[in-house]
Amino acid sequence: MLVAVIDYGSGNLASAARGLALAAAQQNVPADVHITADPDLVARADRIVLPGQGAFADCAAGLAAVEGLQEAMIRRVAEGAPFLGICVGMQLMAERGLEFGVTPGFGWVAGEIAPLPTRQLRLPHMGWNELMFEPDAHPLLAGLKPGDHAYFVHSFALQASRPEQVLATTDYDGPVVAMVAAGNRAGTQFHVEKSQQVGLQILGNFLRWSP
Repeated sequence: MLVAVIDYGSGNLASAARGLALAAAQQNVPADVHITADPDLVARADRIVLPGQGAFADCAAGLAAVEGLQEAMIRRVAEGAPFLGICVGMQLMAERGLEFGVTPGFGWVAGEIAPLPTRQLRLPHMGWNELMFEPDAHPLLAGLKPGDHAYFVHSFALQASRPEQVLATTDYDGPVVAMVAAGNRAGTQFHVEKSQQVGLQILGNFLRWSP
């Protein structure tokens, strides 16, 4: 299994690749994990992971700046390759982002990326927070239980307009989308690569996922 971790100058690429390799070893899944900006390799990938950190607009511009990379990724995902976006990688799945102006996203999940609406708590939302979801609601949640904790670092979040695309939420002065899925495309607002065994379980589930 060829797993492409998209390299466009943003995100914890090495940490994400190590997490995928460790998850593959734990769950006995043969996986060849590559950090890559090569459109030809992405076009052959069996699974695609898009990490991201920083501002939505900067990540969108960085991805678009690598010739042929975004096009190869979108085409391969359209062909059926499972996709996982991490943090801003998940946010790019939305219709648009509102950070530093309006920036189009991929339009894979309905809604926009807007500032967290908290009035009581400081931003960014940083640290461990619990995940709330319906048990067995999706293959990516297999082996997890409501209340398991994941590691978040963000000031913007998805304002979802299709609740059925939301797999899990967390609470930060109100509900916050933590995980989404639409067809063969999924994303986590939290950093799976920093979420210890919970993150490794999700990455292993992703490697086994057959949408």
